Amino acid sequence: MLLEWLNLLPVFLLILVRLTTFFVAAPLFSMQGVPHMFKIGLACFIALVSLTSIEVGDPIPWDLSFLFYVGKEALVGLALGFVAALVIYTVQVAGAFIDFQMGFLIANLVDPQTGAQVPIIGNLKYFLTLLFLLSVDAHHLLIEGVIRSYQLVPIDQYMVEIGSAGVAQLMTHVFVQMFVVALLIALPVVGALFLVDISLGILARTVPQINVFVVGLPLKIFSGFVLILITLPGFFYLLHRLVGEMVNTMGQLLRVLG
Repeated sequence: MLLEWLNLLPVFLLILVRLTTFFVAAPLFSMQGVPHMFKIGLACFIALVSLTSIEVGDPIPWDLSFLFYVGKEALVGLALGFVAALVIYTVQVAGAFIDFQMGFLIANLVDPQTGAQVPIIGNLKYFLTLLFLLSVDAHHLLIEGVIRSYQLVPIDQYMVEIGSAGVAQLMTHVFVQMFVVALLIALPVVGALFLVDISLGILARTVPQINVFVVGLPLKIFSGFVLILITLPGFFYLLHRLVGEMVNTMGQLLRVLG
């Protein structure tokens, strides 16, 4: 019995490496507000539960080649988490477009997850996205995706071609789609605020006595908040599509790596 558990120990460690590195980069799990002990404990629990359900063809050797297996698992976990987070960061890009039109681009907030400067509306939409992910149990989908990743990238696979042309093409496609979806999210508000700018320009030409710079900024801010409130149902509809795109992108990445 003890010998059998010793043979399963390297498999457990490799599963733990992929899960831990995935939690470092994946949305929801990578937030700084989530304690590190909780992440490690959750990764250990999931690795222990899934230990008997993951098939291993060749035995994992206990020699220097084990370090290559560890590096491969870390790369796969980080790649999966980065792709999932990249799809979710689309809403922050959309918020940057809206902030630019509303005049909020000069006032940024500190993102508690990354510590970087992020736009105000982008941060608001990002936290709405996180709440939406929790409400539809997307965190369960992320964990299920990592467990199913062993079917496409087995644990006994020696290495993955993380720098292959297929991975580069996929990442380019994800970046392009991120900006396209961000533009679709921000287009109703940005388009309406552009019409407000045109109206203010016409007003400045017809009534020169009105100081457009004093009137225009509060008007654009008020109009922007009203438009954001009106477009919230469409925003959550796009989020539903975005969750499906996140799962599909993770599957495409695994197929390329496998």
